[in-house]
Amino acid sequence: MEIKTIKTGIFSPNEDLLSFIFKYIKNLPDKSVLVVTSKIVALAEGRIEEKKGERQKTNLIRKESDFAVKTKVVWMTIKDGMVLASAGIDESNADGKLILLPKNSFKTAELLRKKIMAKFRLKNLGIIITDSRLMPLRTGSLGIALGFSGFKAVRNYVGKKDIFGRVLKISKANVVDSLATSAVVCMGEGNERMPIAVISGAPVAFSNKVKPADIIVNAKDDIYAPLFKSLHLKSKKK
Repeated sequence: MEIKTIKTGIFSPNEDLLSFIFKYIKNLPDKSVLVVTSKIVALAEGRIEEKKGERQKTNLIRKESDFAVKTKVVWMTIKDGMVLASAGIDESNADGKLILLPKNSFKTAELLRKKIMAKFRLKNLGIIITDSRLMPLRTGSLGIALGFSGFKAVRNYVGKKDIFGRVLKISKANVVDSLATSAVVCMGEGNERMPIAVISGAPVAFSNKVKPADIIVNAKDDIYAPLFKSLHLKSKKK
């Protein structure tokens, strides 16, 4: 698998996203996965707010979140079935403004896929729109797929045997978030100006049918839920 990052100029608010992509990508091999950072998607949609103070930012985080709790550094929130810092609202590379997440990353990913496949006459193409996330008990951010299109997000091993013949009961590989993390570590988080990447040779099963439910787990069914509930109870006892 090979990841090629694309260095670009600075994306302007309300700039046309497809024109920007075609400006820097003149050709794509079939069975590629195109990775696009959510920030330029949000800018293309005009998802920008003037920063007027911390109270306004807090109100915006609450408005954009399904659930929000204040931590020492950021608000930890749930938005669109994902745990994100501050509902994904970002001030980095924002020129003093607040950049929100895209309206519907799955819809945008599918739109980009259809337009780019037609442009380059491709039979198979994957699209990932990425953001950064924090992992429990780990330092630093990792990539996450806010939306994707064109391939199966999860590789299911349930019912298959391991190398010693044991039948696997719960094993699944999250392909799309793994690819997002791989791309984001190459694209960078600072002033690299590489909001686009092309992954060649990715181990994916291309498909025309994808949906958010392929990767989102209900909070009540999440494997971490009993752990954090237990930690909360223990802290209360102290």
